[in-house]
Amino acid sequence: MKKIMFTLAAMVLMCFSVVAQKNEKMNMKSSEVLVAYFSATGTTARVAQDIADVTGGDLYEIVPLSAYTSADLNWNDKQSRSSVEMNDMKARPDMKDKEKDLSAYRVVFIGYPIWWNQAPRIINTFIESADLKGKTLIPFATSGGSGIENSVKMLKKTYPELDWKAGKLLNRSGKDAIREWVESLE
Repeated sequence: MKKIMFTLAAMVLMCFSVVAQKNEKMNMKSSEVLVAYFSATGTTARVAQDIADVTGGDLYEIVPLSAYTSADLNWNDKQSRSSVEMNDMKARPDMKDKEKDLSAYRVVFIGYPIWWNQAPRIINTFIESADLKGKTLIPFATSGGSGIENSVKMLKKTYPELDWKAGKLLNRSGKDAIREWVESLE
């Protein structure tokens, strides 16, 4: 009789565990997810929209106070705005809206294009202006030729107190590939 009771109790605990895990996965598709992104040309914006669609999360665009022009983005010009910013580790371009309340979010995807093998400095502005402690941060990026690894390494090094997860480069990824990636995070 004790064996039967023990077996039943173990089965009940396993069922509760499965339900708890399932509920945890459902949290990714909730109002607790924010997809924050910076996009200078629209490429990262499209990926951010797909992530928001897959997760059911809210979109938040990180908008610079002064928009980047094509001349600003000319990486061949050492005097272009983006070149100057990326050569200055302390550069923090101003954002239009630094007052975003993130208290309702548990998971924050942070998206950006790769510039000089790093996240653009405006991502630092966002991180430093937001209260991200206790949140799960998931970087994603788009790039014409670089990987995401170095940018994530730099973000983790600069902000070691934050809970960073592995990042993902999402060039030309469709919603199915994004859904598969998001589900692998849960």
